[in-house]
Amino acid sequence: MYSYQIGTDYYQKLTKEQVAMIFLYPTKKDLKAAVGQPLKYRETSAFGAEYKRDGELLGWNRPHLTSMGREFSATVTMKDGLIAKVS
Repeated sequence: MYSYQIGTDYYQKLTKEQVAMIFLYPTKKDLKAAVGQPLKYRETSAFGAEYKRDGELLGWNRPHLTSMGREFSATVTMKDGLIAKVS
């Protein structure tokens, strides 16, 4: 069996537009109401963790995957492991 693994150096060079995660909130309004709390999310990448304790994260709610609410996209700014800003 042949196995190929992309190195972490390559993955770390990807921009936030190239990787995205699933936010586990029914609406963007609910996500914005969670400022100051830890982020509820689901990883989607097979190449390593997308979550960053500090910085910007790009993601969506996908109702067909989460069975909750409306579809939306958002950029979440994290600081010290807590949601600092949602746009």
